[in-house]
Amino acid sequence: MALLAPEAMAATSGFETFLDGVRGDARRAGVSAATLQRALADLRPNDRVLELDRKQPEGTLSWEQYRDRIVSQTRIDNGRRNYADNRSLLSAIGTRYRADPRVIVAIWGMETNFGTNTGGFGVIEALATLAWDGRRSDYFRSELIAALRVLDGGHVTPARMRGSWAGAMGQPQFMPSNFERLAVDFDGDGRRDIWDSRADALASIGNYLARNGWRDGEPWGQAVQPPAGFDPERADTEAKRPLREWSRIGFRRASGGPLPATELEASVIVPRNGNGQIFLCHQNFRVIRRYNPPINYALAVGLLSDNFG
Repeated sequence: MALLAPEAMAATSGFETFLDGVRGDARRAGVSAATLQRALADLRPNDRVLELDRKQPEGTLSWEQYRDRIVSQTRIDNGRRNYADNRSLLSAIGTRYRADPRVIVAIWGMETNFGTNTGGFGVIEALATLAWDGRRSDYFRSELIAALRVLDGGHVTPARMRGSWAGAMGQPQFMPSNFERLAVDFDGDGRRDIWDSRADALASIGNYLARNGWRDGEPWGQAVQPPAGFDPERADTEAKRPLREWSRIGFRRASGGPLPATELEASVIVPRNGNGQIFLCHQNFRVIRRYNPPINYALAVGLLSDNFG
């Protein structure tokens, strides 16, 4: 039998000590011994997870490159097909949660390509690796405990609990703590199954939006033409004004037409690494950013959603 190098032996010993502490925390959090045995037995750090965590790519794409890559005709066509195929389900979700089904489908498409790419990492292994590594240990340790509670609740098996290298799970890519707070059992089978139940996955996205302040019937925003002399680098993106006020200042629709003279509040949004495109966005844009914070992500969700329905 091959012997481990001293460095590997020390790392393995340190990981086992770490897991002993996790077991104690999890038991105090109510996780059963049987679940801990199933989930943590023979667990080892995953080097690929550490590599991906340490080498996250810099955001080098311009807004226009990102937009055209994400809001592609292929994704638009797939989204339209998925929207049509799930129309009755989406209608029921929209009725219950008062969230826009088009945005739900757009987030689904952005996160996992409409459920077809949910990640190939074991969530427990990935979170344990990141919690043990130490760079963001408190955050990932709490997510690991939450993931163990999800397993203990019988919502998914350890083998099926797959996700991203950072522990985001299932078709909506929920972190375990968000699963605990916001995942729903929409199909009524007693489990909140965001991996294999499309109803649970899409309704969980709807619930996420609703719980974070979605305003039923309001738009997310739109691309606009700014007035002459507008400087994107000096734009006050925190200021909120009614659309009628933005219109008075000189903003117009991207088509050149007038903005609606309404009291609906909006803020100027300038894409990251953009080359001139400007948006006026509303409360629902801020809600999309609570799902995933990058401005360009939220803009792409909004633009993608405009193609459905």
